[in-house]
Order: sequence, then C-alpha cells, then structure tokens
Amino acid sequence: MRAELVGTVWKVLVKPGDAVTEDQELIVLESMKMEIPVLAPRAGQVQDVRVKEGEVVAENQVLVVLA
Repeated sequence: MRAELVGTVWKVLVKPGDAVTEDQELIVLESMKMEIPVLAPRAGQVQDVRVKEGEVVAENQVLVVLA
C-alpha cells in the first residue's frame, strides 16, 4: 500500500502477521485536518508496516506490504 498524498500518519491499525480483509482500514493519514483511510486492496497478511504514528509521509511512499 502506498500513500496517495502527502500527510501525517495519524493511526496505524495493523501489525506484521495480521490477517486483513479487502477494504479493511490499515492506516489513517491526516492531511489538511482531514482523516484519510488507507484501505487494503485485497485480503492478505501484513508482511511489513513501514511507517510509525506521527511520521510525515510523501506521495507514493510505501506504507504497508501485504503478502
């Protein structure tokens, strides 16, 4: 999963090893006082979470790796 915009990681809702379903919220970004959920494009297992809460992310930055 990649960031679609520049923002701050407000919440990380998953950790490596978690099973996720399609469209499940993985991370919540904050940008311009709006919350933007990052959703799983498919079911799978979280392999890696590459950001931490409070971190500023760039557009297209990898946030979560699904297996």
